[in-house]
Amino acid sequence: MANIKEKKTNQKYDPIRAAAVESLLLIDAGDQTDTAIARVVGNRRLRPIDRRFILQLVNGTTKMRRRLDHEIKFYLAKPSMQLSEKLTTILRLGFYQLHFTDRIPAAAAVSESVNLATQMIDRSRGNLVNAVMRASLREPNRIKFVDKQEHPVRHLADFYSFPIYFVQYAVGEFGIEQAEKMLKTFNAPPQVTYRVNFLKAKPDEVANILQKNGVEFSYGKYLPEFIHIEESGLPLQHELIDTGKVFVQDESAGLAVRLLNPRPNSSVIDLTSAPGGKATYAAIRMRNKGRVTAIDKSHQRLKLVQENAQRLGIKIISPVACDMMQFTGGQYNRVMLDPPCSGWGTAGKNSDLRWSKTEEDITNLAHIQTNMIDRAAKMVKPGGVLVYSTCTIIRQENDQVIEEFLLQNKEFEIDSALPYFDKELVSERGFVKTYPGFDTMDGSFCARLKRKLR
Repeated sequence: MANIKEKKTNQKYDPIRAAAVESLLLIDAGDQTDTAIARVVGNRRLRPIDRRFILQLVNGTTKMRRRLDHEIKFYLAKPSMQLSEKLTTILRLGFYQLHFTDRIPAAAAVSESVNLATQMIDRSRGNLVNAVMRASLREPNRIKFVDKQEHPVRHLADFYSFPIYFVQYAVGEFGIEQAEKMLKTFNAPPQVTYRVNFLKAKPDEVANILQKNGVEFSYGKYLPEFIHIEESGLPLQHELIDTGKVFVQDESAGLAVRLLNPRPNSSVIDLTSAPGGKATYAAIRMRNKGRVTAIDKSHQRLKLVQENAQRLGIKIISPVACDMMQFTGGQYNRVMLDPPCSGWGTAGKNSDLRWSKTEEDITNLAHIQTNMIDRAAKMVKPGGVLVYSTCTIIRQENDQVIEEFLLQNKEFEIDSALPYFDKELVSERGFVKTYPGFDTMDGSFCARLKRKLR
């Protein structure tokens, strides 16, 4: 982010920061981050730098909400005092600028926060914001956290800004040290990955274009046609993305398609397909020969599949608007199921996820996933393959769904991922698992299940 120079205008507060406040209030009311920003920004003609600034402020403040609330209370006259939702939001945004960005001058962060509170609430609240933020600059050592050794879950939750239940799960699953590494990774600025479209370009060709334009990158560790961009944003969007030479997709999402191993002239069905990342990758691996049936119950989201396929030059995807639970299109040799999940592998890219998903949601999703894999299994021909994948790291949605399915469906067996990936990526049961902080990818899970021949 370039230095933000404060403009002298007739406005009494910065409209960009005001838009961030409005977006944050919508997120707290239940909107997803992208939806909230779109609703606030609308058709305003904003400079690219202003759009990036709003995204930085909203995503960062949303991610660090718990940590910000923890710090703010140390500078209130009464730590337990109740603040209005709007005042709380302005303070969170102000503290985020002061303590979690390095290119916004402290004076600007304070003065603009005071202006927001004064104009959006009243002068007395502006004075309170001024006093609280200046005190945090004068006395940063007021902030205390519980001891990490005595209360590791509470410490990590407060320090890295995550809900208690998720930190508890992470510590239990990985231990304190590895859990902390993962939480830290989730809070790092998200980076994008470009999947090279073999129908229009080769990895080396895309790499040369990136090098000529000074864009740093690295090749995917497991799938070399995936290129990790080492900077924020979507560099060379017009030259690479709009022309269909690359598609934005995390390498972890590609692992499921590699595990499915679709071949040219084969027939594949992708259930809950939109926006088409896996379907288009399967079609490309099939060299645009064969057929990929893309199922999704949303007509609107299926349009994204069609648009993405057209841009990539793919001609073998057949979209079908239908709830997969009611689909009656016969059986296939290759079936992909990517059911709705908690998304806990993508918390670094989805800032509101950590506050919108609950333990109850995970339990409910596991029931849905169980029903969906049972239905998907009926679409697999004898001798065929079903790949189940998610973008979460929660066992209840991954391993447990598969193990319960196998207990109830004796005609299926695990087809280990070891022939397709290095053993470091494959669990003892033959599943593929990735974790932020352990790999340069989002967290994910996929299992290859084979239907026995009768």
